[in-house]
Amino acid sequence: MLYNTLGKTNLKVSRLGFGTMRLPTINSNADIDKTEASRMLTYGIENGINIIDTAYPYHSAGIDGNGNSEKFIGEFLKENNLRDEIILQTKSPSWLIEEKTDFDYYLNIQLEKLQTDYIDIYLLHSLTVPDWNKVHDLGVLDFLDDCLSSGKIKHVGFSSHIEVDYLIEILDEYPKWEVVLTQMNYLDEYYQSGVMGLNYLKDINVGSMVMEPLRGGRLIQNIPNKIQELWNTSDKKRNPVEWALQYLWNRNDVDCVFSGMNNLNQVKENIRIASTEDIINENDQELIREVARTYRTFLGNSCTRCGYCMPCPHGVDIINCLTEYNIAHMMQDPKASAMQYFTLIDDDSRADSCINCGECIPFCTQMLNIPEELQKVYEYFGSEFNHF
Repeated sequence: MLYNTLGKTNLKVSRLGFGTMRLPTINSNADIDKTEASRMLTYGIENGINIIDTAYPYHSAGIDGNGNSEKFIGEFLKENNLRDEIILQTKSPSWLIEEKTDFDYYLNIQLEKLQTDYIDIYLLHSLTVPDWNKVHDLGVLDFLDDCLSSGKIKHVGFSSHIEVDYLIEILDEYPKWEVVLTQMNYLDEYYQSGVMGLNYLKDINVGSMVMEPLRGGRLIQNIPNKIQELWNTSDKKRNPVEWALQYLWNRNDVDCVFSGMNNLNQVKENIRIASTEDIINENDQELIREVARTYRTFLGNSCTRCGYCMPCPHGVDIINCLTEYNIAHMMQDPKASAMQYFTLIDDDSRADSCINCGECIPFCTQMLNIPEELQKVYEYFGSEFNHF
């Protein structure tokens, strides 16, 4: 495993971090397969991963739920006597904070779930501009100061899917920020805070962490022929996972990349790649840019399957509706995708069940107008499998 210094924290972090939003499950998102997840974490730690990322809502039954990811991680670290060997990162649910006492309320719940008396890195989770304004007015900076002084939190930061101007505004507000987690992959260089945000973090020596390196799996699944033909032109042969991860690890403004792995083979593959020095030369970089340009010509929408929009109060399977729509566009095979759409998604869960209530919109990390996107899905596939 290769390691980087995480900005001004001076922590030595494995360049591959273990994200726990997509752990394997049994019956539902809230029902973590503890046996398989433990095998994955054990292998990852034994092979060099030293940082784990979780959050209050991960693996919950509902969008605002008290998730089971933190609880599972706490149990795993305690049972294996690993707490002091792991850099543990979790996040404050900013959208749930309504009054000043809520900061301590949720932190104490998280400390209890994680079975620890301190958190190495505590992030304000998925900050939007309204959420930042709200928590700022409620005194979040005083709260962070107190937590740093007491030792409950060792390092502070935030995660976000905002534009670079807002990112810089938040960073400039508080000199004690040490870590920021943003979305980045070779399709998103100029999306959200993008490369400009990474460059700014590097300039001010704030630790830079990356999420969605594979864009929710979109960059490695169902590879269109045009894309694979482009990859095949490279003198050095790499699989799509290698291209996506090495693109990030060849940047000097990325300290750690979190992967939401959900099976042991993914853990093994990602660790193999993370343990390899692989230089992306100028020809490779130009090829990556050409692949990105080609992808953008046929993406249906920018959904990454993060799941923040779920569950829909009216039962729409938002994630899979948008996924099948995207696959149809990317594979340029609407008939095959329609078969999947009507086979895998129940009648009452398809796009035509959306009543345009708009409750999902504020939670979309990609800033999609989800009801509008679901209308496109409905118009594309129809309501019965007789359209093609």
